[in-house]
Amino acid sequence: MDKTQLPEWIYGTSGLGNLYVAMPEGIKMEIIAACAQHAPGPLVFDTAGKYGAGLALEVLGKGLQQAGVHPGDVIISNKLGWFRTALTTPEPTFERDVWKELQHDAVQRISYDGILACYEQGNELLGNYRANWVSVHDPDEYLAAAKSQTERASRFRDITGAYAALQQLKQEGKVTAIGIGAKDWTVIREICMAVELDWVMIANSMTIHSHPAGLIDFMNLLHARGIPIINAAVFNGGFLTGLDYYNYQPVSPQTHPRLYRWREKLYRVCETHNIRPDAACAAFGRRAPGVKSVALSSTSVQRIAKNAEMAKAIIPLAFWQALVTENLIDAGFAEAFLYE
Repeated sequence: MDKTQLPEWIYGTSGLGNLYVAMPEGIKMEIIAACAQHAPGPLVFDTAGKYGAGLALEVLGKGLQQAGVHPGDVIISNKLGWFRTALTTPEPTFERDVWKELQHDAVQRISYDGILACYEQGNELLGNYRANWVSVHDPDEYLAAAKSQTERASRFRDITGAYAALQQLKQEGKVTAIGIGAKDWTVIREICMAVELDWVMIANSMTIHSHPAGLIDFMNLLHARGIPIINAAVFNGGFLTGLDYYNYQPVSPQTHPRLYRWREKLYRVCETHNIRPDAACAAFGRRAPGVKSVALSSTSVQRIAKNAEMAKAIIPLAFWQALVTENLIDAGFAEAFLYE
């Protein structure tokens, strides 16, 4: 893996898979074209078979083709572990109430053979494009589903078997880099002890709202080992930019009043300093230790251009200091990574 290929921003594709809302295909085509137009350096997309049960992969391949992007001019990172199946129930059986108007279901396949099947299916759905980077998606959820320590140990062997399959793909020259994508950073740490990784994607964990000290220590360790970090879901699943979902779970002022009070305080500080909340969140996520790229998803063509502008945004020291004063971010984190 050429680590210089990692641009400051990479494009997430969960919205192409109808996360939270089903967008017209024409809008999705425009979004992909806008990403190609505004890419900060190499054009990199992060996608997964889980996103809309393969819908995001299909749409991405079609959109890149329509935008005239040559397969050699785009890097596609496909997080593997979910395999498209027929939809036999009124709604998909995975992550209920999150994905909208899907025509397929998906099942988790984390094993040596399962990951190879996911890889082949993913490339079929991409059409004329291929995944350059691959990873095992949601190994934390796979382990969390274990009913006993014995079952968890068995599932961990499934994960290492899946990575053996990915190493085989790399040795055969079919992919160039192997990584991991997960929400539970402690599971990422555990897997890093067992397999060799080229990159790590941390989701929902290192955000302006949540940045635990143990995670910072782990990210510093990855940085010391030369393993680049992609920080994803820096808006905590859209909550920090105004949605009523936190880490992809529905929330409300009645069920999670503290969350909403925290967000209101953040927005007040942003308004005082004339800083867009999304820009603040992205800047925070980008300055965390070892982070080389931030993955940003969007369901708006206009937002793509705004995201490009965020790369140039200068966040004044007074803003970070105000967040510390309001107890919105950890003072130690600010001292180490923001007060520069």
